[in-house]
Amino acid sequence: MAVSTVLAGARVVLPTGTVENGRVIVDGGRIAGAAPADAPALDLTGHWVVPGFVDMHNHGGGGASFTSGTVDEILTGVHTHRLHGTTTVVASFVTGEMDFLSTRAGLLSELAEQGEIAGIHFEGPFIAPCRKGAHDETLLRDPDPADVRKLIDAARGQARMVTLATELPGGIDSVRLLAEHGVVAAIGHTDATYEQTVEAIDAGATVATHLYNAMPALGHRAPGPIAALLEDERITVELINDGTHLHPAALELAFHHAGPRRVAFITDAMDAAGFGDGRYMLGTLAVEVKDSVARLVEGGSIAGSTLTLDRAFKRAATVDGLPVESVVQAISANPARVLGIDDRVGSLEPGKDADLVVLDADFDVKGVMRKGTWVVEPQSA
Repeated sequence: MAVSTVLAGARVVLPTGTVENGRVIVDGGRIAGAAPADAPALDLTGHWVVPGFVDMHNHGGGGASFTSGTVDEILTGVHTHRLHGTTTVVASFVTGEMDFLSTRAGLLSELAEQGEIAGIHFEGPFIAPCRKGAHDETLLRDPDPADVRKLIDAARGQARMVTLATELPGGIDSVRLLAEHGVVAAIGHTDATYEQTVEAIDAGATVATHLYNAMPALGHRAPGPIAALLEDERITVELINDGTHLHPAALELAFHHAGPRRVAFITDAMDAAGFGDGRYMLGTLAVEVKDSVARLVEGGSIAGSTLTLDRAFKRAATVDGLPVESVVQAISANPARVLGIDDRVGSLEPGKDADLVVLDADFDVKGVMRKGTWVVEPQSA
């Protein structure tokens, strides 16, 4: 593309609000504050321009698993999500043997260093057996800080988040260890009480892994982790907005109590995202995907999702009726902030990477740009 390009005429969602008939100037791979008078313009009248989506919890897509795929397969999965607007993705692992996870972390750290992914998320093995979901119970273990440190070291500075059942032996010490190393400690797949959850937050936990899912339900005498996670300003809550994992009222409750500043939409996607129904493996467990819903072959537990973030965006703006500005916060700005990369991505501001998504009036993707290059090239209006 040209050195400078102007995207003109669209509704542009900025951190300060939506600008009608706005302009976004791209200079090389970054957003610029001004453009030469003769810079070519792309007319996007009738469209939205929003920041590229940031997915901080994603296990794969396009038929590829981030836990077990080859480098080429992982890149296929990443590209699949880029086609749906996710310009920044963290690769999430499911539970595995410690040595296996360490080896995989070393492999994916190279892709992170190359800028293909934004880091690594370990979802397991430090989770509660009674809240294991689609994780192999035989491979679960308590969050011994030495084991947690082993995975952090294996990731060579690219570990972004570790999900823990912080009530297990070693959980609180592991939260402190993660906080000291600048890695997000996420509370999830947990059977913690309200009081235990508060203790973990005080120790440094800052994220709720897919709030509501794989944790005790909200109770009026024993409120459990959900109440503690929703009420604390230090916590960002992940939500899987696919219409399967959450009832709309549960999503509304989260937005009401946490507010748009503390919600992060995620996919928790597995291999089938952007690929189709069929049989898959999630770690060591067999999964059947039918009508786009992934469930374990044995037991029938929901096994991640087949969601892409463009569908989460459209559902939030249409079915859930959320303001577009709030959706952009949840799908771009907030996860970027949690990951500590909001100086580069997550909003349309001069100096940041030119990562953006063009949506039509129905919130369907019509264009995707990453670092100034079109992944999906839109047509002029």
